[in-house]
Amino acid sequence: MEFLISHTNRGQAMKTFILLTKLTPEVTKQLKNRGEMGRDWLYQVKKKCPDVKFLEHFALLGKYDFLDIYEAPDDETAAKVSMISLLNGAYMSESLTAIPYKKFVELTKEV
Repeated sequence: MEFLISHTNRGQAMKTFILLTKLTPEVTKQLKNRGEMGRDWLYQVKKKCPDVKFLEHFALLGKYDFLDIYEAPDDETAAKVSMISLLNGAYMSESLTAIPYKKFVELTKEV
């Protein structure tokens, strides 16, 4: 996935994160309102975490309902994204650090 290369935002290095979200059963039952709820969530993220840049968004079939790939300047901002998800109907929300594969291979040479 070549698009997972870190970028800069206003001179600030950006880290890549993966957000895995599982909705509560109550929110899952409101499937017809999912588009509106998703837009509201994204508005809140953009308002509270303006440096976050979303790269991809997927609906999943399995343990999690959604997967987002995004860039953020730091772990604290990624934590805020997860917290905003939890405040908006997520039962579980995990932000994982993603290391671009080429960088990972470089790191293996250092150990």
